[in-house]
Amino acid sequence: MEGDRDEEQVSITVEDQEIVAPESESDSESESDEFSSSSKRVDMFAWSNGMNRVEEGNTQHEAVKKFFLSGMKEMGKDTDVVAIHKNSFSTLAGHARFETFQIFSQAVGKKCGGNTNIRYAWYGGSRDDVYDIITHGFSRLRRPAVGQLYGFGIYLSAAEFSIDCALSPAPDENGLRHVMLCRVILGNMETVCRGSQQFHPCSKEYDSGVDDPSAPRRYTIWSAFMNSHILPSYIISFRAPLDPQSLHPMLLKPTSPWMRFGVLLTVLARVLPPHKMTQISKHHSDFCRKKIPRQRLIQKLRQIAGDELLIRVIKQYRTEVRPPVS
Repeated sequence: MEGDRDEEQVSITVEDQEIVAPESESDSESESDEFSSSSKRVDMFAWSNGMNRVEEGNTQHEAVKKFFLSGMKEMGKDTDVVAIHKNSFSTLAGHARFETFQIFSQAVGKKCGGNTNIRYAWYGGSRDDVYDIITHGFSRLRRPAVGQLYGFGIYLSAAEFSIDCALSPAPDENGLRHVMLCRVILGNMETVCRGSQQFHPCSKEYDSGVDDPSAPRRYTIWSAFMNSHILPSYIISFRAPLDPQSLHPMLLKPTSPWMRFGVLLTVLARVLPPHKMTQISKHHSDFCRKKIPRQRLIQKLRQIAGDELLIRVIKQYRTEVRPPVS
């Protein structure tokens, strides 16, 4: 029964995102710090930077491993988790970052009426990148791949999509990739469309960016907040036998409901006031004349009509046109 209680508690910590206090020095020393020479490169994370290896069989190890593999989707069954390290926040810098995260959590919660909106999210990087972040904090922005610009900031993958960030880092000389499971203060999120050149919130109302508020997959934390709103909690080192780059297009196929823009305009005209339809039609005309890009058109449409209405209209349309099951 006691083991079951421990497992349930770990599950709650992962899913409900409860803030775990820093471990004391004595707690840190109780973790195993002796490793075989074959795993020394993996365990560079445990070299005096406050990271402690979570041993296999530990309920915490199994909960984090399951959480990670579930987000790897089709690749989960072929992914081998080699090591998991937990941030104890026991170093001077680590403890300071933990305290900073708590202070900003309270500040954002107060600004947002009590809803700090703290979630787990994934960050992938090379072994050296991850080590530097744990030791010194975030210090530079990664240049996004072509067509993957969502503003200038730190990109993190939603908890359900660890595969998105697992695809980004190249394996080290041992064939291992590394991702961090982080606590992230999101506060009030604003939609940041692909191709956006934004580098800070568009107003004081917002705290972070998101690709799709109704089905988040990518979060953007602006550089001004990268060391106050992101708290790395775990490092997962893993080996994926399959080449993830070859699966990338298949795994990123859109699954959300959609409808043709002309049909959408017709439906919106039934529910929006004339002055708003005039604005939307003007932006659509500018898009057709190639005066504005598609991302700009979608951004304007969201601002004028609102995401809630658009989602409701699109989902209703897809339900109505879905062919009956024979």
